[in-house]
Amino acid sequence: MSSIRENWRIVLLVIVLLASTFALFSPTVGGTDDGNAATEGPTNLKYGLELSGGTRIRAPLVGVTAEGVDIGDSDTRQVARDVAGEMQAASPSDVIVRRTAQSTATVEVTAENVTTEELASTLDTLGLSYETARDGVTEPTRAEVVRVLQNKINEAGLSGGTVQQVTTATGGHFILVEVPNEDRSDVVDLVESRGAVRVDIYYRQNGSYTTREGVLTGDDFQNIGTAQESERGPFVPVTVRPEAATQFQQAVVETGVARPGGSTCTFEESPNTTQPCLLVVVDDRVVNSFGMSPGLAQSMQAGGWADDPGFQLTTRNFSEAQRVSINLRAGELPAKLDLEGEDGGTSSFISPSQGDNFKVNSVITGIIAVLAVAAVVFVRYGEAKVALPMIVTAFSEVLILLGFAAGIGYALNLPAIAGFIAVIGTGVDDLIIIADEVMAEGDVTSRRIFQSRFRKAFWVIGAAAATTVIAMSPLAVLSLGDLQGFAIFTILGVLVGVLLTRPAYGDILRVLLTEDR
Repeated sequence: MSSIRENWRIVLLVIVLLASTFALFSPTVGGTDDGNAATEGPTNLKYGLELSGGTRIRAPLVGVTAEGVDIGDSDTRQVARDVAGEMQAASPSDVIVRRTAQSTATVEVTAENVTTEELASTLDTLGLSYETARDGVTEPTRAEVVRVLQNKINEAGLSGGTVQQVTTATGGHFILVEVPNEDRSDVVDLVESRGAVRVDIYYRQNGSYTTREGVLTGDDFQNIGTAQESERGPFVPVTVRPEAATQFQQAVVETGVARPGGSTCTFEESPNTTQPCLLVVVDDRVVNSFGMSPGLAQSMQAGGWADDPGFQLTTRNFSEAQRVSINLRAGELPAKLDLEGEDGGTSSFISPSQGDNFKVNSVITGIIAVLAVAAVVFVRYGEAKVALPMIVTAFSEVLILLGFAAGIGYALNLPAIAGFIAVIGTGVDDLIIIADEVMAEGDVTSRRIFQSRFRKAFWVIGAAAATTVIAMSPLAVLSLGDLQGFAIFTILGVLVGVLLTRPAYGDILRVLLTEDR
């Protein structure tokens, strides 16, 4: 027991290594697809885009913003409608007004082809004073876009897809979307759509046809099912919220969609002679039109449908039904990605075979680093009892970091691998400092002398570790894309070394070098 107490750091290192091995290889840890990432190979490690292949999209958001707009005590929704009414290119859904103080707000217009000059002119016309007008959108809008896009990717079943904000050194804001193992065209089709789904009514009024828009919008649906097939065609089962169901029921009765015997829609074949139709519209594009069955129409007329407000949104094909379901479940994007603008929007595709090559090259690089470190250490000391524990201790840090990555489901990318290699280098460097300091003045014969020399070396590596952590912290906390992974694993490696592996290596040296162990 006394031996365990004296060498508790070594025991702790062994326990942590066993836990890391368990996290890395156990099928009970991260071994299944969780909708956000999937494991590959015999380990529980997950891989980012560079190592698995897939699509990366990096783009700013479409929009202009006026800040410090004095709206007094006006209703924000009315201000949005007023601003949209003065712009030909914008609708009320393209204008976002958020209060920032008692009487001021930000006004964002997320429609395409709207300039800051046009927004400023509109506010001047409405008599609304403002502080500044600039390109781009606000932080809450960017955060909402990230949430909705992540929901879209999850609902579409694109395993391992991630969405995050990144900020450039010049202060530019971009949305970064990465989806492993998916073609560029499929990902672009999914994320470039705002996903605005609504139900319109197309009917005859006063001798001519008109459209009542938005009798149901995305917010009016309480439960949205997945796309299904039936004899009548693909559909999405939905349930309408109680507060919207009564209004929708009244609208279909007033417009004649819910007429005795039901209605037959021929909107696509003969829109000028059709009976009233329900139109399913996605991003202002009609994806299907249909009438109403006699039984459902009778329930609407009797007023009983609102008590159990469920029906089916039919589409022309199954892929459209899937898209409607995904958009309704994920929500509507407040702003689109600017994939074709001049502000740096890009999309790229890495083939899975290229990703495999990156994996092989990463392993080769790691092996070369291992062999180089081993050779330098053996040449430097020529004593196995000093060099071997040094190499084993240094590489244990990598195993601990791999176990940590597997345990939390972190998707490894090339910068993270670079961080691992940096940990090997800095770790061995610190261990060499310890060995040099301990053995600088000849053989160590007593524990007291060893501890004195070890503490002196530990102060040196502790100061170096603190410097590294301070230098890397901004990269770890700022949204700087791939650099974040490098910084995180470098910092973790330094902390593991200072708190665990360096002290354990000191105990190993003490046992091997001193006589009064």
